[in-house]
Amino acid sequence: MGNLADRFGRKRVLLIGSVAFGGASVLAAFATSAEALIGARLLLGVAGATLMPSTLSLIRNIFTEPAERTRAIAIWSTAFGAGSAIGPLVGGFLLEHFWWGSVFLINVPVMVLVVVSGLMLLPESRDPLPGRFDVLSALLSMAAIVPLVHAVKHVVGSGLDATTVTLVLVGLAGGVLFVRRQRRLEQPMLDVELFRSPAFSGAVAANVIAIFALTGLLFFFSQYLQLARGHSPLQAGLAELPATLASIAVVVVIGVAVTRLGRGRAIALGLALTAAGLALVAAAAHGPYIWLGLALVPIGLGVGLAMTLTGDAIVSAAPPRKAGSVSAITETANELGVVLGIAVLGSLVTLVYRNSVTVPPGLSESEALRVRDSLGSALQVLPPGAAGSARDAFIAGMQTTSVVAAVAAAGAALLAWRLIPSARS
Repeated sequence: MGNLADRFGRKRVLLIGSVAFGGASVLAAFATSAEALIGARLLLGVAGATLMPSTLSLIRNIFTEPAERTRAIAIWSTAFGAGSAIGPLVGGFLLEHFWWGSVFLINVPVMVLVVVSGLMLLPESRDPLPGRFDVLSALLSMAAIVPLVHAVKHVVGSGLDATTVTLVLVGLAGGVLFVRRQRRLEQPMLDVELFRSPAFSGAVAANVIAIFALTGLLFFFSQYLQLARGHSPLQAGLAELPATLASIAVVVVIGVAVTRLGRGRAIALGLALTAAGLALVAAAAHGPYIWLGLALVPIGLGVGLAMTLTGDAIVSAAPPRKAGSVSAITETANELGVVLGIAVLGSLVTLVYRNSVTVPPGLSESEALRVRDSLGSALQVLPPGAAGSARDAFIAGMQTTSVVAAVAAAGAALLAWRLIPSARS
């Protein structure tokens, strides 16, 4: 979609994608079967893929002065982080007061606002020499990512078997073929030569891991608040607000961080804060909420800082006419982080839960299977007084996963420190 935005116009692709996103939201809201809902979600993914590359590439072309661009991307990243955290709050309110389809219909007025304001305020820009759009490259990129993500999910559900190995091999083969094709094309979909720069590669890796840690946390943390602590959806959304407020504060502190530390060290600081917050979440899982709330603050601040500066580093690596395709690298890194965060960390929570839970005696075989499947299923089968073991098993899974995410964030901090330049402005 970033390449299409370069070709047909970033504003045009953004507005068309926004209309499509609103339409797909309506289809999802009124879906009458699981299959129809999944199909609508697929359309939402396709339409949603137009939004972030278009917005980021517009920022790249509107703000040509580096300091202004960094500040604009900080606000853009704040919107991303704040939206990720406010989503559960709004969704929780809607689910408690309206029917489930309302969580999709809420997208419609937002998209109307985007389209109306976009028509009035946004300038159009495009690549004057876009080259040919390569459909095969798009298919190969999907052939690389989809099997690898599916392999992660499959290994948790069915173990390491021939299917897992086949999926991994297919994904790796797709990746190799994609890279080889990009190197041969005069106008590649993705300029893989950019990855020869350690600073660029480090920025992309840091971006993926920051989103990996954030979305993995949000995925199991919402379940923890509702299932293990007994919060309502609205209460769970409110409990996640410290991360939102901290991510908004990035706009205030980013200028000082870059001036005092330089880009590389500031990114490393953000990832180190994220790692510390994740470790605190693991330590505070059994304690009062106040400690969990405080642990979310460095996570929101750290992820916001790392996301902003890695995004700025990526979009600054290519000329403005290629802003869409380079912005698409940021969006791909974001989405890959989201997918891997949910697939890997979500699967790890499930794996630890299933190996730790104790099934009370006296249950039928089908009931025992439901207890082992997930905490949500267990709470539907077990009486309230007998669910303590299942809750403890889930909390153990959450703690283990938080520690793994913290180690990943700490490793990314070291990577950013070593690879990304830190010249002070």
